[in-house]
Amino acid sequence: MRIALVGSGYVGLVTGACFADLGHEVVLVDNDEQKLAALRTGNVPIHERFLPELLARHRGQRIKFSGDLQAAVRECQAIFIAVGTPPTDRGEADLSYVESVAREISGAVDSYKVVVEKSTVPVYTSQWIRTVVIRNGAEPSSFDIASNPEFLREGTAVTDFLYPDRIVVGVESERCAEVLREIYAPLTSGAYYSRSDAIPRPDRAQVPPRLIITSTKSAELIKHASNAFLAMKISFINAVASICESVGANVHQVCDGIGADSRIGPRFLNPGIGYGGSCFPKDLMAFRAVAKECGYDFRLLDEVIRINEDQRHRFLRKVRGVLWTFRGKRLGVLGLAFKGGTDDIRESPAMLLVQELLREGCRICAYDPAAMDRAKEALNSSVEYAAGPYEAASGADALLILTEWEEFASLDLDRLRKLLKYPIVIDGRNLYDPAVMATHGLSYYSVGRPAALTEDLPAGIRTNKRERP
Repeated sequence: MRIALVGSGYVGLVTGACFADLGHEVVLVDNDEQKLAALRTGNVPIHERFLPELLARHRGQRIKFSGDLQAAVRECQAIFIAVGTPPTDRGEADLSYVESVAREISGAVDSYKVVVEKSTVPVYTSQWIRTVVIRNGAEPSSFDIASNPEFLREGTAVTDFLYPDRIVVGVESERCAEVLREIYAPLTSGAYYSRSDAIPRPDRAQVPPRLIITSTKSAELIKHASNAFLAMKISFINAVASICESVGANVHQVCDGIGADSRIGPRFLNPGIGYGGSCFPKDLMAFRAVAKECGYDFRLLDEVIRINEDQRHRFLRKVRGVLWTFRGKRLGVLGLAFKGGTDDIRESPAMLLVQELLREGCRICAYDPAAMDRAKEALNSSVEYAAGPYEAASGADALLILTEWEEFASLDLDRLRKLLKYPIVIDGRNLYDPAVMATHGLSYYSVGRPAALTEDLPAGIRTNKRERP
C-alpha cells in the first residue's frame, strides 16, 4: 500500500521506516527542507537502534522524502499524521499543527482516503479533523478518520513497532478498518517474522500481535490512559523507595516481592530520579486537562506529577547530605539523556539535576554516549564534556550516575576508585549492588536502599535513616 507520513520527527521517522520494512511504499512529508535534504543524503537525526539500518535499506526505494503534502495525499491511500502536539501554557495539547495538516489534506482528496492520527492527541481530535477536512471542501464520503496511537519507547522504538504488545486501531466504519488491517497484515499474519532479514526479535515479544479494533474515542483515550498508568507505577515505586530509606529497607527486595504478583508485574517498578522525556510529562498534563474539561477532577494525576518532581529534589538532598556543601565541588556526571538508548534530553531528570547543581556552584564534567551534542545547546557553557566515563570521574569529589546506559552498569570499579578524588558514587538509577561497591572501596548511595560506606560519616547519612526520638 502507498502510505504518507506527515512529520519527520521521532514518531514519523520510525513509523515510516518500519512501514517500508513491512513492504509498503512510504512518502515521508515535512515542511523543513533542510531536514529533508539531510534525510535524503543519509543523515539520521535521532539516536535509535536499527533506524539507520532501515533507512539505508529502503531510502530511494520504498521510502522517499517530500515537501509536497498535497501531492503525497493524491498518491497515497492512507495518510498518517505524526506532527508535534506540544503542551500549551495551560497543559493542554497544542493541536494547531494537526489542524494545519488537516486543512491542507482536504484540498487533495481526489479518491477514497484514510486519514490516521498517529500523534498523541486528546479525545475528540478525530472528530475535529473530520470537521476541518469537510469545512475545507472534501466530500464526507471520500475519506475516513482513524486513530492509531503509537506505543514506542525511545531507545527501542523500532522493535516496539515491529514486535508490539498490541496494535490499537480506532475507526468508525468497516471500510476504514479494512484498510488498517491490510496495512498491519504483515505483522498480524506473522508473515514479517518468517523473513530472514526481519529485525531481530526482542526478549518477551509475543508474535503475532493482537489487533484491537475500537472506536476513535476509545483509541484516543487508550494512549493517554496507558501513559498515565505507567507514570503512576514509576511515581508509586519512588514513593515506596522513600519509605524504604526512612526505615532501612531495600526497595529492590520490595519490588521483587510485589512484582511477583501477576496482577502487578515487575515492569516499570524501577526506583530512580523520576520519569522524563517527551511523552509522560506532556501526556499527563494533557490527560489532566481533558479530564478537567469533562468535569472530572483527576487528582490522582496531580499526585503522580508531584511525586515525580519531588523525587529529583530528594535526590539533590541526598547529594547535599553526602557532600555537605556544593560550591566549588567537582562532580563527575554519567548520563544526560532522560533514559538510556536515546539522545533525547527533553524533560530529562538528569539535565534538570545538572542545571540545579550548576546554580549551586558545582563544577560538572559530564559524559553521555549519545546526548552530549544536544546537551551542549541547553547547558551552561562552563560544563566540561568527557570522552568517556573514566574521564568524567577523574579527580571528581563524587560520581553521579543519572542515566541507565548499559555501559555505566559494567564499569571497572577498581579503576574508578583510583580515579576519583574521594571514593563516592551516588547512583540515581540503582545500577550496582551496594555490597559489591563496598568491596571495591567505594562509598555507594542509591535510591531506596541502605548506603554502603567506606567512610566515617554522620549516622543519619550512614544509615539513610531519619533520626527518631
